[in-house]
Amino acid sequence: MAKLEVLHFPDPRLRKKALVIETMDASIQSIADDMLETMYDEGGIGLAATQVNIQQRIIVIDVSEDRDKPIIMINPEVVASEGIEQMQEGCLSVPGYYDDVERAENIKYSYLTVTGEKIEEDANGLLSVCIQHEIDHLDGKLFIDYLSPLKRHRLLKKIEKQDKLQAQAL
Repeated sequence: MAKLEVLHFPDPRLRKKALVIETMDASIQSIADDMLETMYDEGGIGLAATQVNIQQRIIVIDVSEDRDKPIIMINPEVVASEGIEQMQEGCLSVPGYYDDVERAENIKYSYLTVTGEKIEEDANGLLSVCIQHEIDHLDGKLFIDYLSPLKRHRLLKKIEKQDKLQAQAL
């Protein structure tokens, strides 16, 4: 396994739409293993392949308290949703920034396992939010896209300032 580099906003590669995986092979498991290692190392609860510059529809999630129940989803999709809930979100691609986002409260989702088995389940709470957040990444969307233009502009200015300070320090 290998730790992968997480792309940070405003990197344009985060806006690419991931490709559907047509064939399951050993490389998919290897990518998923590397993504899990990266997610755990970065302290996240979810990671989409697009965040590590892999343009395939793979997400990994672990919302368990003991961080011992990883879920690997290939070609995930939300097939039904209902209700609205607001939850504070953060993102490994937008480090240090958190804000409230409205998402569906309950979802029915489907995905393939690395062996090609089709799974369809229901989710709510943190798992529901995490699945929606990571699928958004696969579609080139970030949680900050749900924020007001003013909040996004302020965030971008803050990031530009931090980048400038880091560049001066080098």
